[in-house]
Amino acid sequence: MDSCVFKISKMEIGIDSFAAALPDAYKGTAASGSIGDLLTRMEHADKVGLDIFGIGEHHRKEFLDSAPTMILAAAAARTSNIRLTSAVTVLSAADPVRVFQNFATLDLISKGRAEMVVGRGSFTEAFPLFGYNLHDYDELFAEKLELLLNIVNNEYVTWSGKFRPALKNQPIYPRPLQDPFPVWLGVGGTPASFARAGVLGLPLMVAIIGGETRRFRPLVDLYREAGRKAGHSPEKLKVGLHSLGYIAETSEKAVADFYPGYAEIFTKIGRERGWPPVTKSHFDAQNGKHGALLVGGPEEIAEKLLGHSEALGGISRVTFQMDNAALPHEKLMNAIELLGTKVKPLVNQITA
Repeated sequence: MDSCVFKISKMEIGIDSFAAALPDAYKGTAASGSIGDLLTRMEHADKVGLDIFGIGEHHRKEFLDSAPTMILAAAAARTSNIRLTSAVTVLSAADPVRVFQNFATLDLISKGRAEMVVGRGSFTEAFPLFGYNLHDYDELFAEKLELLLNIVNNEYVTWSGKFRPALKNQPIYPRPLQDPFPVWLGVGGTPASFARAGVLGLPLMVAIIGGETRRFRPLVDLYREAGRKAGHSPEKLKVGLHSLGYIAETSEKAVADFYPGYAEIFTKIGRERGWPPVTKSHFDAQNGKHGALLVGGPEEIAEKLLGHSEALGGISRVTFQMDNAALPHEKLMNAIELLGTKVKPLVNQITA
């Protein structure tokens, strides 16, 4: 397959956040401070020219993003140009009708700047919380994605399925400004998910938080080939990359800032999932030339983004997940500044 077909000249660059809570977020006013700081960062990302800001969805104490459209709507009132998206909407445990209504309303508030990335999520708390059986993990997602896309494409919906009451010529409002409304499919490493996105002709958001980015090329090729066979044009089959990252003035400073919190948080997550503790040598390997981590100075990160794009046959979007290393607000603000004023211009200059 000729990968040059998929090379693109423009790469959107942005931020994803899980609205990580401060350590004392549930004491006094710290929780509102965490959200307030996040909104300030979203506003700053808009001012420095970043293209996209995404908010995740989790139902855990350490994150404040259980209602992401609320955060995105607040940001919409404080921004002008940046696109606002989920990262991701856990569609398996949600009602597609309400998901659509929430994002359609966000699109109206933001004057056509809303998107959603839908996926199955990397944690499982939402399933018992909303009364779903984890054993129905994939079947739930497939059915709800079918309904969501039906709603996106039709004002009046007739549909029936296993997990939700049927709809018969039911109008669903409000309708968004954008037609069609942008829906991306968020995936991890499951081949079936890549193929499904291709068959449906949905843009693909690949979460790569470890290993080497180039190892995902066969899956991206699978997506593109499935899309081609389904009759979708290469231009429609966009690929985005979500990675952990952080920018400072120099690579040494970026690593010194990011590594301690990263090691603590991912060692804790590792205890839940049976992973070994994080070590500095492991981190350095993940942050090397081909590694998924995007931690460094502006020139190094710009070069690495272009390398990742080449490795995957062309990517149209990359989002940095920065707030997973317990970094203070001021350092995150500085990283956003560097991403918008240094990294993005470098990438644009080279791709132009």
